[in-house]
Amino acid sequence: MVLDRVDVVIQQWKIEKPLLDTEPMALIGRLLRVNKHLETSMAKCHQKFGLTLGEFDVLATLKRSANHDGLTPSELLEALLLTSGAMTNRLAKLESKKLIVRVQSEHDKRSVFVALTAQGHALIDRIIEEHVQLQQTLVASLTQTEKQVLNNSLKTWLADFEQAD
Repeated sequence: MVLDRVDVVIQQWKIEKPLLDTEPMALIGRLLRVNKHLETSMAKCHQKFGLTLGEFDVLATLKRSANHDGLTPSELLEALLLTSGAMTNRLAKLESKKLIVRVQSEHDKRSVFVALTAQGHALIDRIIEEHVQLQQTLVASLTQTEKQVLNNSLKTWLADFEQAD
């Protein structure tokens, strides 16, 4: 079996503190390292289209939304788990790129909807294909069974955190 960088750290702790339970450290360390690699790969994909990962997330959320008229900023905040300041910044950048518009509700003039422009629809349609292909490449080293087991394990673990929110 090949040793990775996390194994080296764990071996160092075993020497320094032999009774220390490092299994959680190894698991979390690997998840964090894998996450870095995934984010870097996906960021490169989105940069080719002039977007950040966060801007891509907004466009993708609007595209897959059941409400094709758009979402309110509050609905976007909830879907993306962002602060209002971060959302405002993303929306301003996407609006300046003419990928989204903010439209006042016809029923309530105090309400605003964020919607994709025709240019935004076209761009997310192009990007999502490449994004999903990249994701398939990123998990290609795992068997179908490994992907299912990992996905189920992470789903169980994630539920613990999200139930606490």
